[in-house]
Amino acid sequence: MNIETYPDLIRAANMQAEPQRLLFVFASAQLPESPTADQILQFERGEGGTLSPVLCVDKLPSEVGDFSALVVESQRTGIHWDVAFVSSMGGRGGLPSNSDEAEQPLKMMMEQIQAGMIAQFLALDRSGEIIQLY
Repeated sequence: MNIETYPDLIRAANMQAEPQRLLFVFASAQLPESPTADQILQFERGEGGTLSPVLCVDKLPSEVGDFSALVVESQRTGIHWDVAFVSSMGGRGGLPSNSDEAEQPLKMMMEQIQAGMIAQFLALDRSGEIIQLY
């Protein structure tokens, strides 16, 4: 199944053989250290910059069927973010993984995003649209 929209993601998660837990890492776009004038101009156009993880959460697909609910929940933290990265982890024996089991994979996701290794994650903008990052 091609995942082209957030609802596609939820459908795909619900179709898996084992129950899924979705892992979300929210990142903020920032200028790199000591940016050049060109980097500043690109950043002001909404291009370039670096993405730094600022928030993470794990959810069952049933808890985040609507991306806007996740955005509202994130706003309550007072932490600004620009991109949400998503991954998932399967459960076992018909039961989903729990939040404790998601802690280490979320930390690993944050480290990978910090290092710029993002190809394996789905990226969404604040409106829930899937975006491509280069």
